[in-house]
This record gives sequence, C-alpha cells and structure tokens, in this order.
Amino acid sequence: MKTIEQIAAELQGYDPQALSAADVNQFLARLVEPVTETEDVGVFDALGRVLAQDVVSPISVPPHDNSAMDGFAFDGTQLGAGQALSLRVAGTAFAGKGWSGTVAAGECLKIMTGAIMPAGLDTVVPLEFVTLDGDCVHIPAGVVKAGDNRRFAGEDLMAGQPALRRGQTLGPAALGLIASLGLPAVPVFRRVKVAYFSTGDEILSLGEAPREGAVYDSNRYTVFGLLTRLGVEVIDMGVVGDQPALLEAAFRQAATQADAIITSGGVSMGEADHTKAMMKQLGDVAFWRIAMRPGRPMAVGRIVVPHAPPLRGSLPPEGAEPGLGRPGAELSENGKSAVLFGLPGNPVAVMVTYLAFVRPALQRMMGSTGAEPVLLKAHSLEPLRKKPGRTEYQRGIVARSADGRLTVRTTGNQGSGVLRSMVEANGLIVLHHGQGNVAVGDEVDVMMFDGVV
Repeated sequence: MKTIEQIAAELQGYDPQALSAADVNQFLARLVEPVTETEDVGVFDALGRVLAQDVVSPISVPPHDNSAMDGFAFDGTQLGAGQALSLRVAGTAFAGKGWSGTVAAGECLKIMTGAIMPAGLDTVVPLEFVTLDGDCVHIPAGVVKAGDNRRFAGEDLMAGQPALRRGQTLGPAALGLIASLGLPAVPVFRRVKVAYFSTGDEILSLGEAPREGAVYDSNRYTVFGLLTRLGVEVIDMGVVGDQPALLEAAFRQAATQADAIITSGGVSMGEADHTKAMMKQLGDVAFWRIAMRPGRPMAVGRIVVPHAPPLRGSLPPEGAEPGLGRPGAELSENGKSAVLFGLPGNPVAVMVTYLAFVRPALQRMMGSTGAEPVLLKAHSLEPLRKKPGRTEYQRGIVARSADGRLTVRTTGNQGSGVLRSMVEANGLIVLHHGQGNVAVGDEVDVMMFDGVV
C-alpha cells in the first residue's frame, strides 16, 4: 500500500496547489486498490456487478446449425444462375425438435425459426418470397443465394471460448448471455462499501426547523443517488457538526465499516472548522487545489483505524468484531483503513468532482476495467469563454439537430451552487486543461449523464 508521499514522487511535476484534472486521475489510480473478495450470485442478482473471473462458455451457442427464418430449407447447390426453382415439400421441421426424415434432390423442408438444419440443407428461403402450389414451392430467381438465412453452430460462441471477461460490469445483455449458457450463477467481486456524510454546523437535516444562516443539506441525498446508481453498498451517516469529538467519531466509525469515505464540505482554504485537521490527524491525507471549475478544493488519502475498540458511543458494523471492521475489510500495518474523498461543499462542485474523479476511482475499487468515462463529440450552439490552464465542466443540454448532428448548449448560469442546472442538464461539457475559447459550431467533448446521474 503506497503512501501519499510515495504516489506523489511517481508523478512528474506534482504540485498539490495546482493539480490538473489528468494528474488527479493518475494519482487516484495509484491510490485505490480493487477489492479481492468474491462471491457467486444468481443471474437475477448479477445486474451491475463486476465479474471476478472470465466466464468460459460450457456449450456452443447456438448448439447446432439452425434456421434464421420461417421458410423452406433446401440444398443451395440446386440454385441456377438467374433461374427460378421448384421443389416438393418433404415435411416440416419445428424448433426444439430434430428432423428424422430425409430430403432428396428436388425436395425442400418447411422449417421454423430456430429449427435444426438437417444434414445436406444449407439455405432457407423466407415464406414471403415463395408461392405454393399444392405440395410444391416455387422460388423466384434472385431472391436468395446459397447459404442464406442459416445460423451456424457456435456462431455466437464456441464451447471453451471466453464469453465475458473479468472486470466487466454486467448489464442486461450480459445477464441474457449468461443464461443462454445455462449458468445459474457467476463469480463477482463483493460490493464496495462507501460511507458518506455532510459536515458543518450550518447544515440542516430534513425535518429540522429552519434557522438563520442555515441551509438544508442537499449533498447527502445527491451522493446517495450517485452511489446507489453505481451499485456500491451505501452507508449513510447523516450530517456531522463541526466539532472535533463528533468528527473523530464519524471518521473512525466510517473507516471501520467502509472501504471508502466521502465527505462534503470542510476542505476549502481558510475554512474555520475542524474537518481538515481531523482528516490529517486520523490518516495519510493530501489537500489539493485542482485546476478546474467548479470544484477546486479536494482532499484525498486514507483514514486509518488502529486495532482497538471503537470510541464509546460508536457501534461496530453488523457481523464484525469491535475495531476490526467487516469481514474482508482492508487492513494496513496500523489497522483498518478506508480511502478518503473529501469533496467541496457546493452542490454542483460535489457532483462534478464525483463524476470526474471519485466515480472512476470507485469503479477501480469495484474491480471494473471500464473506469474511464466515455466522452461524446457535440457541436456547441453558443460561444464559450475559456482560458487555458484549467479544466472546466459546464452543464450542458445535448440534442440532435435536423441534419443529425449532436449539438450542445449550456444551461445558463454556471454557478457552483445552482443545483437546478444539474437537473436541467443531460451532460457536462468538458473543456480540457489546454483548451481555449470555443466558437459557435466548434466540437466539444461531453460527458453524458445517462445511467449515472
């Protein structure tokens, strides 16, 4: 397990007070480590889970040559160039049943989609292309070629070939593929456990009466939604006041229960609270000023809980011995540790830093090989002012123009406290570190929200 200092030494030009977005992701890729514990889950429970090993196909899919159409199967060598063909129907082959008869020269077989292709037959003409005359089928010239509409055994997968790869996040299509192989369960990595809480005496929880200078906490609910969409095990620890004893108890409990901790608030320069001091006291933590907008301040590192009983009043996680964390918890030489992501307090900054940095890092912890966000190209419908030297994430609305091109416009006010703009947006316009002003019609990168936010 590398320390903050060791990781920093590996990054050329590392400067915690002027860190580029690219450097942040490189740093986090070295900081986080995938979980190693695995479990077998049923297909219905596998959606969104990450495969712990390759799934090797035990059978060929399909298991036999079969018809891709309802139609008539015949020997394609009987087709003449530019000539119609008439064949006698020898019988009917149904899906799920083998054909036990024989098909002689000059004959064909009525066949249903998915039915096994009998030996010697290699072509299927669809029903709608032929005319019937008693037990004879007339096939017009040119409507089919030899070999058409035949699925080969193993065309999708051959027995012994990898069907799915380790590190793949299982989507709906993957569930169907697993079921098509006859597999009732698959090996996946255990769920990553993420604890999160908001900090600050000015934060109100829902149900509390309004008071002067206080605001209702939105970050806690936003982070809950983001983590739930990601598929981790979510540990909600509520709002923690800016008092050393409360913060210490919260960090210790979170590190005992979770693989990662997310906080919002308390990491800005010059803030009059104890969050940063407590982070530093309890672990190996770096405080960054990132060259980005929004979301400049961020804290990362590890919180370590010694091998000792938890503080009085804090509860150990269910099924765990006091001070040891849950089964499979990551242990450092000094005790149980959890990766820390200390995010800014402004609502939009929380979401942007999560999407740009925390989500890819958590996906790596989950064992996923597809952690990098996919960026789409869209044409800007408005000029965008941008100075080189920082990465900007502007809330955008992506649409398709009449000529089929993807276009994007901003939601307007890009203030980091305007949470409504994240609701209106369907993606983030990513203006990269070295990029300058954008003119109308220029292509820009967009990080889409679909399935994430």
